[in-house]
Amino acid sequence: MQCSNCHSIKNSVIDSRLTDNNNAIRRRRECDQCGNRFTTFERLRATNLMTIKKDQTREEYDREKLERGIWHACRKRPVNKNQIDEMLNKLEEQWAQKNEITTTEIGQGVLEGLKKIDPVAYIRFASVYQEFSDIKSFEDLIEKLG
Repeated sequence: MQCSNCHSIKNSVIDSRLTDNNNAIRRRRECDQCGNRFTTFERLRATNLMTIKKDQTREEYDREKLERGIWHACRKRPVNKNQIDEMLNKLEEQWAQKNEITTTEIGQGVLEGLKKIDPVAYIRFASVYQEFSDIKSFEDLIEKLG
């Protein structure tokens, strides 16, 4: 693991503990070169899960890519990392039984999760995911929520 300060790859693990309902390991590290301390996370990766996009192309499922999109929707909202991690862990458990999953299934799963966490983040994510093109689309979704 590369130091976030001096980029040296020589470091020592100071502390390790399970996190995210035993789905990840949090490691505290100290750089042997500059003494900087930093945290890394190690999690099991769903390597067999392929994503089928709308144009029928396939790519490997990327949790970090999905998480970035979710955080855009949650910007300046009272949502914390644990809520998002818990939602993604539950979804990934459901998806793990499949070899392939469509972006539609992924989007619907995220929407259901965000609806329970924060209605504004839900609407933001839906507006991008469902490609809203006018005010009427927002009104219809808000009406469904109400």
